[in-house]
Amino acid sequence: MAAAAMEVMGFLMAFIGMIGNLVATLLPYWETSAHIGSNIVTAVVNMKGLWMQCVYQSTGNFQCETYNTILGLRTDLQAARAMMVISLLLSVMACVVSSVGIQCTVCMDGSSVKAKVAGAGGCLFLTAGLLSLIPVSWKIHEVIQTFYQYSVPESLKFEIGDCLYVGLASSLMSILGGGLLSVSCCDDLEVRRGFRRHAGGYPYPDHTGTGGMVHGGSHSVPYRPATLQTGINLNPTNKNQTLASQVSTSSHSTPAVHSSRKPARRNAPASYDVTGYV
Repeated sequence: MAAAAMEVMGFLMAFIGMIGNLVATLLPYWETSAHIGSNIVTAVVNMKGLWMQCVYQSTGNFQCETYNTILGLRTDLQAARAMMVISLLLSVMACVVSSVGIQCTVCMDGSSVKAKVAGAGGCLFLTAGLLSLIPVSWKIHEVIQTFYQYSVPESLKFEIGDCLYVGLASSLMSILGGGLLSVSCCDDLEVRRGFRRHAGGYPYPDHTGTGGMVHGGSHSVPYRPATLQTGINLNPTNKNQTLASQVSTSSHSTPAVHSSRKPARRNAPASYDVTGYV
């Protein structure tokens, strides 16, 4: 039951992380213009993303322009595009694989490979989270380094956009969700192999079956818990009386027992001698 709950929680967290990475990939809010120093005019806000750059004016106009070239872009931008797209593809594959492998679905129900399929989906989520975390962290580092450079004009400085925060949180959720799926797979495999964890945390083989039977190598011995005998007199004052009554009862019943156990003598027929001759 705990493994199933862990799988569901990990899948939900990883799915939310995939949606967040999709939003961070498509929207152009990776870096926004910084209004510092002499650049205090907030009537125009410049924004840049992976696929386009936009301009928002205080009048309500919002204009975007996509990048017209691919090979002419910077190397870091091309790498960020590739890693985010691969991360989304891996997340979609992980959703499909995990949906088959988690215990709350009926797909492959009763199969021993079901837990391994859920673990494979968790590994895919882990890989997708790491791939999306690299470009997001890279861009955050670049924006911070450029902001504190004195040689860069203040009109060309940018701040961290909302998509970077969303991408960072989504990557961490994908990694955490994939880790939960992988751990639940390992726990399920231990349970299937017949190991249980005691208070000390060490695995011991579970030899107890249903109905209180202790299974050995070739036979089964039923386990009966010890019960308190109610016939024992726990009062020390009446102990001598009880013993005397038991002795007298046994002495009276002994002759009857011996007499009942004495075999009946068989009388030989009158026409036969002991030797068997007439």
